[in-house]
Amino acid sequence: MTDREATPPAPLTLMSVSPPVNRPAVIQLMFREKGALYAAYMPVLSDGGVFVPTTRDYRLGEDIYLLLTLPDDPQRYPVAGKVAWITPANASAGRTQGVGVRFPADEKTRVLRLRIEEVLGTSISSSKPTQTI
Repeated sequence: MTDREATPPAPLTLMSVSPPVNRPAVIQLMFREKGALYAAYMPVLSDGGVFVPTTRDYRLGEDIYLLLTLPDDPQRYPVAGKVAWITPANASAGRTQGVGVRFPADEKTRVLRLRIEEVLGTSISSSKPTQTI
């Protein structure tokens, strides 16, 4: 067995594609485990959203494009969201630096939100800490 085989996959994989100037970023976010999805999902936003760990500087309201992959689901879900909040570097309580991305109010994203809530099931109402607000 090689070291690569012995190491389990990370619960969340993040790949960022740097855009040309004045074009929104495209970020691929792959949730491999339900716990990672729970920690990132933001049901408090009216149309839903997710936390995206990143060191890149963003502004509130800035466009951000995501390609989300949910646990045990090969489909990639495109999301054209907006930055709803920013967690800066060295935030209190050991929070991870990144941005909260608000989902748009469209039918495709409504279906995604329902799918996320289906995956999370009853854990969505858990009191466990998350990376979100």
